[in-house]
Amino acid sequence: MDFINTVFGIPLGYLMFFSYKLVNNYGLSIVLFTLLTKVLMFPLSLFSQKNSVKMVKMKPLLEDIKQRNAGNPELILSEQKKLYKKEKYSSFAGILPLLLQIPIILGLINVVYNPLQHLIHLDAVTIESLASRLADLNGHYVTGVSSQIEIIKAIQATPSAFSNLLSGNQLADVQTLDFMFLGINLSIVPVISSILVLVPALSGISSLLLSVLQNRYNVLQREQGTVSKWVMAIFMVAFSTYFAFIVPSGIGVYWIAGNLFSIPVMFICNAIYDVKRLIDYDNRTQKPRLTRQEKQEMRARKREAKALEQESVKRFFSVDKKLVFYSESNGFYKYFGSIIDYILENSTLDIHYVTSDANDNIFKHPSSRVHPYYVGNTKLISFMMRMDADMVIMTMPDLDQYHIKRSIVRKDVEYIYLDHGMTSFHLMLREHALDAYDTIFCYGPNHIDEIRETEKVYKLKEKNLVKTGYPLLDNLLAEVSKLPQVENNPKRILIAPSWQKDNIIEYCLDELLAQILHKGYMVILRPHPEFIKRFPGKMKAVFDRYSQDIGDDFVIETDFFSNSTVYTSDLVVTDWSSIAQEFSYATKKPSLFINTPMKIMNPNYKKISVVPLDISLRDEIGVSVDVEKFSELSAIVDELMNNQEHYRQKITKVVEDNIYNIGSAAAACGEYILGRLLESESKEPSTVK
Repeated sequence: MDFINTVFGIPLGYLMFFSYKLVNNYGLSIVLFTLLTKVLMFPLSLFSQKNSVKMVKMKPLLEDIKQRNAGNPELILSEQKKLYKKEKYSSFAGILPLLLQIPIILGLINVVYNPLQHLIHLDAVTIESLASRLADLNGHYVTGVSSQIEIIKAIQATPSAFSNLLSGNQLADVQTLDFMFLGINLSIVPVISSILVLVPALSGISSLLLSVLQNRYNVLQREQGTVSKWVMAIFMVAFSTYFAFIVPSGIGVYWIAGNLFSIPVMFICNAIYDVKRLIDYDNRTQKPRLTRQEKQEMRARKREAKALEQESVKRFFSVDKKLVFYSESNGFYKYFGSIIDYILENSTLDIHYVTSDANDNIFKHPSSRVHPYYVGNTKLISFMMRMDADMVIMTMPDLDQYHIKRSIVRKDVEYIYLDHGMTSFHLMLREHALDAYDTIFCYGPNHIDEIRETEKVYKLKEKNLVKTGYPLLDNLLAEVSKLPQVENNPKRILIAPSWQKDNIIEYCLDELLAQILHKGYMVILRPHPEFIKRFPGKMKAVFDRYSQDIGDDFVIETDFFSNSTVYTSDLVVTDWSSIAQEFSYATKKPSLFINTPMKIMNPNYKKISVVPLDISLRDEIGVSVDVEKFSELSAIVDELMNNQEHYRQKITKVVEDNIYNIGSAAAACGEYILGRLLESESKEPSTVK
């Protein structure tokens, strides 16, 4: 108590003393004290408001981070911290005014229980003498937190017994000190059976009023969902009511006044930092609201997925396994499919296929030797740490960097990385993304050069680098060869952006369409599936904006069951998506690259001296154009359309120079897998030095 008195009680006691001398009424002095604390704390409230505006402005960016990195909580946290630092946002500033209430309340409690010290300004020796005199009169010593209040009552009852211990002014101050306010004794703790119960009741009501107004006008709370708002409101009302029952009524009056004074403070802060002026609410992408039925269906799907996950995990760890494929979602099977087919046709090996998509088509696979399992992103963390197979093949980079770790139960598991795009590792993957892998399936010479140079720069152990080629490209070539030769009239342009930050849809869609829409072309906008899944609000905004343009020469395609529109197009327009390589390599037609901000997953990619193919090939398999030069776009499109044969020859040479095993990539992958698993351990794997 001495610490509280020294640190909190004395400073706040002087403020209370000033208030009391100003109004000469105990209850009003508490109200004035509350007002003065609000005035003194106003700069902090204003700072908190400014900080809150930053948070609301960052909300779309934070949502973007969550959606782009879904399933990777460590990366989400890392990206959020970077954003906070960039925007100079303090998560502590928002709760600082609330935290400061604690020392103020502790100090005020000390003031209420020690009025002789703080309101009459008696020294400790005099107070001790008064306590001794009261002990002589009562026959026992008064102790406890309310001892000074008992002394005041005794002096007011028999002032003559204490007159020789106090000066005339001191005695008069004690005699005129009145704890009553509006018929309530503010020195007493409320009880239900007395009028004092009004204090907790009014404390709860004032808290409810403040909560209702904050839910509507507070810059942060108006962003919360309805349920969250009312859960917090109910908690604050319950807390305020309970708190006022366990402290002297004077503290309850402070709490009531504090709630009421917080209302004008909020409106003043809103006026200074006008959220409607600083935040463009009209143009912010809103999350689609689910209907009650949609919410029920979503909960039902979650229950079904949970049951499937429990069954899958139990079944997975109950059998011996040699080979495991891990797929992030249903769409990733296309990278594994031809390899799995080769293994099924050329061995008796069982394949264990783990997916984080409860609706993955792998559960409909016709082969009894393919065993599907569902493991969601949360459970996947512990699941992967318990991995007990001989070999695991994944398209997921960053093994051991974030939440997905290598097995801790088997140190000899061979982890193989299979990339899902014909891109450069050191540019399109994060730094150290492949460090924990044992083997890399390499699509072309660039992969080998990049990995070996990375090992040299970072002094890493050499990996097994297998010259496989790109199985998906073989599938695409086969599909394209089956398509009829059709001369599109009008010419067909496919816009196929990536889903990275600052992709075409987010960065320059309006400017792009202004140059080619309704200009004699058939234009197809085909957003990336991940963009549609992760950003439904942004996608809805695109549909709303171009609903009047959709017709014979413009469609927005969101059905990805077939790739026919991709490979029957005359030109693909993209940003940094690997769809350009897939399209141009398979059809030998050129691509048009829009130079949006470059997709750089590794800001230190220049440590590796190899030039990324994502940069060097842009003007080999097509043409790249800056957004600032969109006025030249029509001429560029015409040039690409009219020089198909030139680009066919050029792209054919690019493919031959940059892709291994064209037409037999799946066999190259399968032979390595079977060789490692089925042949004798003494046989050395095929590697490239």
